[in-house]
Amino acid sequence: MWLPLIGLVLGVVLGLVLNVNVGADLARYSAVGILAGLDSVLGAVRAELDAHYDNRVFLSGFVTNALVAVALTYVGDRLGIDLYLVALFAFGLRIFQNVALIRRHFL
Repeated sequence: MWLPLIGLVLGVVLGLVLNVNVGADLARYSAVGILAGLDSVLGAVRAELDAHYDNRVFLSGFVTNALVAVALTYVGDRLGIDLYLVALFAFGLRIFQNVALIRRHFL
């Protein structure tokens, strides 16, 4: 359970310390990548609370979710369609579901 949370905190701290700026042309890719990562981290926390956490599942899901989201955004850009909104909606919905389940676990 600690690996996803440590990775999330380390990524945020490194981004702030290194003053990482994302250009407007890459903002969509960054948004879906961040949401994919957050979805994976919250899914890992929920799995740990349910005693089903597996590090291989987390890492493969993290990479796969990010790659699919970025690929969907890229295809949408090439077609002139805002397909990144599909990824944002899907990950946003899963994030809210995971947060609700984590909250219920603690209540």
